[in-house]
Amino acid sequence: MPDYVVRYGAMRFLGVFSAAGGREYRRGIGVIARTERGLEAGEVVCEATAEALGHMKDPGAGQIIRESTAEDRRELARLEQHARQEIDTCQQHIERLGLKMQLVEAEHIFGGERIVIYYLAESRVDFRELVRLLASEFQTRIEMRQIGVRDEAKLLADYGDCGCPVCCNTHLSQMPPVSMRMAKLQKATLDPTKISGRCGRLKCCLRYEFETYEQMSRVAREEVPAGNGSETPETPIADKGSEFESNVPSSPEP
Repeated sequence: MPDYVVRYGAMRFLGVFSAAGGREYRRGIGVIARTERGLEAGEVVCEATAEALGHMKDPGAGQIIRESTAEDRRELARLEQHARQEIDTCQQHIERLGLKMQLVEAEHIFGGERIVIYYLAESRVDFRELVRLLASEFQTRIEMRQIGVRDEAKLLADYGDCGCPVCCNTHLSQMPPVSMRMAKLQKATLDPTKISGRCGRLKCCLRYEFETYEQMSRVAREEVPAGNGSETPETPIADKGSEFESNVPSSPEP
């Protein structure tokens, strides 16, 4: 039986999962799976073919336990509501302890093995007292995870300027670096408000066609010599007239 690519967690991790009992699953179906973090809810993306694995870097691993049930979905909804309360409690402790960090999201793992706290900070934060307080209050393991602004958008953003759901929260499994050179090569406006995404950084979509633009630019440089407009290197403008005249038969002497 095939293995499957499963998307799971608030950060939309991708992993290669075997199916318990050799069961088969179709794309898009909700499942309960055992991951390295515990028992989690996920979604089947596709079969783990060689082509699919070629697009993944260091995927996680685990096992699909079963297809999610109506009871599982109700439990997930309950955990999401509970996570709102956990965020409020965590924020109160952060303010009381005077920690220089910005709370972004709390993720309560389906099986209850841990609560993951995502936060932004400009420097290292000593959150040992915060973890002790939260672990005592929620009676479970607390994992603190510092993230960047792109990850913040991945957790919280909804739609981009294009009117579609943001790429980082849908199909992107990795977020490679994007540079201003990519925008310049594609003749995009250099107005930061036009080429920046919800995270405030350059839009990930500037990378999508970058290789094609780069290849077209390279081909154009090879075909058109520098400083010669539309002329070809074999027939420089200065030589065309003399070449044409040399092919005209000379008039006989009178």
